[in-house]
Amino acid sequence: MKLLVVEDEQKLAQYLQKGLGTAGFVVDLAHDGVTGLHMSLEFDYSAIILDSMLPGMDGLSMLAALRTKKQTPVLMLTALGKVEDRVNGLQTGADDYLVKPFAFSELIARIQGLLRRSAPPQQETPSTRLSLHDLEMDLARRKVSRNGQRIDLSAKEFLLLSLFLRKQGEVLSRTEIAEQVWDMNFDSNTNVVEVAIKRLRAKMDTPFDLQLLHTVRGMGYVLEKRE
Repeated sequence: MKLLVVEDEQKLAQYLQKGLGTAGFVVDLAHDGVTGLHMSLEFDYSAIILDSMLPGMDGLSMLAALRTKKQTPVLMLTALGKVEDRVNGLQTGADDYLVKPFAFSELIARIQGLLRRSAPPQQETPSTRLSLHDLEMDLARRKVSRNGQRIDLSAKEFLLLSLFLRKQGEVLSRTEIAEQVWDMNFDSNTNVVEVAIKRLRAKMDTPFDLQLLHTVRGMGYVLEKRE
């Protein structure tokens, strides 16, 4: 499930990308209306989260141009909260409108609502659950369990495990893990990844008979069921 976030505030854009990624979405970013319009026409997205006040081309102009070509669901996420602003956005072609500041849980709920309404009748909105063998993760409720036993994880451990579950069977290098989970360039002198892996294993592997998180010597780590 791929989303496009068009937002010129760098910190907010990165916050949205991380939060939506944790919720199971793949997120592309654009920081101005011209780039946002190009990406929305060039690629297929399940939905677009669009700010109103953007450099180059404002959000409403981008939305109007998009609607001449595509009907991708659009959620306006903006500080402009007056009734006339909301009406203008909806009349221009927005499918929903959320005013900043906002609760992230409401944003997720509104996106899921957009996806349900836009899905063809024979399709269902993809589950917010990830699983492998007896390990289960509920992204919406931020809960993890194995063999029916609840596992309490820190925020970083939850993000780390969600990365492994989304890419189960793939070997992930320490560099990729550091960039995805800590948003940092990998420094070979730091053991932050190894420490996090050790803590995660102690919670979701050590107490159980079958190990799921494996070390691939010289390459990285992989989450998979091995007989």
